[in-house]
Amino acid sequence: MSEIQYRLPQKREIAGEFPGEKSRALADRRSSVIATGVASSVPVYAADVDGGVVVDVDGNSLIDFGSGIAVTTVGGSAPKVVENVKNSVERFTHTCFMVTPYEGYVELAERLVAITPGDHAKKVALFNSGAEAVENAVKIARVATGRDAIVVFDHAYHGRTNVTMAMTAKNMPYKNGFGPFAPEIYRVPVSYPFRDPEGMNGAEAARRALEMVDKQIGADNVAAVVIEPIQGEGGFIVPADGFLPALSEWCTDNGALFVADEVQSGVARTGEWFAVEHEGVVPDLMTIAKGVAGGMPLSAVVGRAELLDAVHGGGLGGTYGGNPVTCAAAIGALDTIEEWDLKSRAKHIEAVIHASLDSLVEGTGVVGEVRGRGAMIALEFVKPGSRDPHPEAAKAVAAECLGKGVIILTCGTYGNIVRLLPPLTITDELLREGLDVLSDAIAAHDR
Repeated sequence: MSEIQYRLPQKREIAGEFPGEKSRALADRRSSVIATGVASSVPVYAADVDGGVVVDVDGNSLIDFGSGIAVTTVGGSAPKVVENVKNSVERFTHTCFMVTPYEGYVELAERLVAITPGDHAKKVALFNSGAEAVENAVKIARVATGRDAIVVFDHAYHGRTNVTMAMTAKNMPYKNGFGPFAPEIYRVPVSYPFRDPEGMNGAEAARRALEMVDKQIGADNVAAVVIEPIQGEGGFIVPADGFLPALSEWCTDNGALFVADEVQSGVARTGEWFAVEHEGVVPDLMTIAKGVAGGMPLSAVVGRAELLDAVHGGGLGGTYGGNPVTCAAAIGALDTIEEWDLKSRAKHIEAVIHASLDSLVEGTGVVGEVRGRGAMIALEFVKPGSRDPHPEAAKAVAAECLGKGVIILTCGTYGNIVRLLPPLTITDELLREGLDVLSDAIAAHDR
């Protein structure tokens, strides 16, 4: 394991007014030219990012517990990523792989085949975003099986394109007013241990979902069951042990494909290359994005070779999919994860977070559960004395933390989840400092 390198001081520092003068000026400029529908969680503007800190245009240094929504897993300017991007962009920025191919696309595909679960023959198609990958996984599943129905789950988030909006559970802000949506998408209950009937295990939760599939859709009509192994925007919901294997087994028995949407949970985020590995599940298809390219826009569908090869020539692709610069960045990010042993680092971060925050479940009235894996941990906020969602507390805690220099994101179907997604390169000192700020903010809003 090589020592993690830092370019910026890894410290929290708020200098004067917050947001500062330059951020306020940029906000004024933004208001006249940027669509209102493009919202931002943080009211400051980034100038430099490295390791576990975001430095804004006014010189404030913030602890980053968001990683650009799990994207800057290796940090916002990892040396190997930067070096690869510079070397690539100096040669050419684009040819379109469908016109004039290049080695970087092939090399990255080889790397993804090597790190994804299963020892069967696999193939890869590269795209730009997580939603694009999911939509193409649906296309592949339908062609390969000759079926139409896609099964998804409560609390799911799969993207903002038409098909992936239909697959996404939450209406506001992702779906409201944007219909009609693509047909042949069917939703069933997920395993949500905190909110399921007491004592329900993973096998029972799977049975509940699959009985609905059999009765309401028909197994012979199902092209794919698509699930996030740990649900992201829906609330970092970790299904009960046995739930994912039961779904995978049902797919195998019924000729459907098991598709793991690892857009947010993949690429070392949970302490393994992919979250499905925690239960030994081998998907037929997997979607990858976010953390794979060190901040550059790239996504992939990886799966059984015969499934990807079922699609006719020209049926997959896109002008920018697998751009040479983004492929170079992704190779640099994967190298960084291996050289800095960031999978182990994710497990260490998980231990530090639990040691700091688990006591809040018993010690406060508003934290109902601390859950997650690796550096993908959530706190579910509830109204004291109940399990009723408490989105006001989650929002207030996140705002309090931001005012003290810690970037924290919220999520969840009910808006009551604080999610922690620190870069895997964050120092222990910064991590613990940020967790102390979070704990103090929770104590201040424990009602």
